[in-house]
Amino acid sequence: MSLIEPIKSVLSRLATFKGKTLAIAPLSGGLTNTNYRVEADGVPYVVRIPGAKTELLAIDRANEVFNARAASTTGIAPRVVEYLDAENVMVLEYIHGTTMSIPRLNESGVPTRMAASLKQLHGGPRFLRDFDMFRLAEHYLQIAREQDVTIPDGYPQYMPRVREIETAFARHPLPTVPCHNDLLAENYIDDGAKLWLIDFEYSGNNDPTFELGNTAQEQQFDETAQRELCVGYFGAAYPDKLARMRLNMVMSDVGWTLWAAIQAKISTIDYDFWGWAADRWGRATQKMDAPEFREWLAQV
Repeated sequence: MSLIEPIKSVLSRLATFKGKTLAIAPLSGGLTNTNYRVEADGVPYVVRIPGAKTELLAIDRANEVFNARAASTTGIAPRVVEYLDAENVMVLEYIHGTTMSIPRLNESGVPTRMAASLKQLHGGPRFLRDFDMFRLAEHYLQIAREQDVTIPDGYPQYMPRVREIETAFARHPLPTVPCHNDLLAENYIDDGAKLWLIDFEYSGNNDPTFELGNTAQEQQFDETAQRELCVGYFGAAYPDKLARMRLNMVMSDVGWTLWAAIQAKISTIDYDFWGWAADRWGRATQKMDAPEFREWLAQV
């Protein structure tokens, strides 16, 4: 079956495309959904069709569309043009720009631009629900047990260290803000003036240092880039904020390791999810075993 076939019946039910001449092309890069660029009388849009069994990944589609609309009011996220509630199909404004990569986001000065985009998002309207990686990791672990999902060896044995991180954060909590929470390089688009943020499946109100730590981990930022991101966001490389970021880099890998392990079993997308899970877990354990781990806890 052609890659275009699954979307044809969907487009016929969307008011945006009725009576218009259409040009359809699949978009690459989605790890959960199938995305298309659809031109209607020459005007481009993105149409997002959700993947199979995404409820097992704790994706709340009502939360996603509410938050995507809220984020768009900040001018840093695309506008939601139309939404099919029954199928959870979203039509989005097409952003003309370059989809970013890890090397591009590691260039000098780019972490400062990333911080500016995040501050713009975080200053916008509150999201519908909260996001808590500690609870999400517990949920994913339960799903893995129920669905007989293979997880990396030794995962449960590191949960006491995860609880230490949560305890440290609770001593001096930061006010939550509307966060994206899943900032892979491909979720940034550079239009030449600013870095747009796309794909709000895991968005929710959260500690801003999770957002910073998550994107620092996804881009494999070294210490210099981590400090630049912290300065760009907070105004200075405060030791406690850097420590929170670094512990949240660990938590990003702790939680998304299980996400990838679940995807390795349920996803129909051609991607090495198990390899991704193994890499993430290796990074997380390396940090939790490092001498700096205790220093970060103390600084927080």
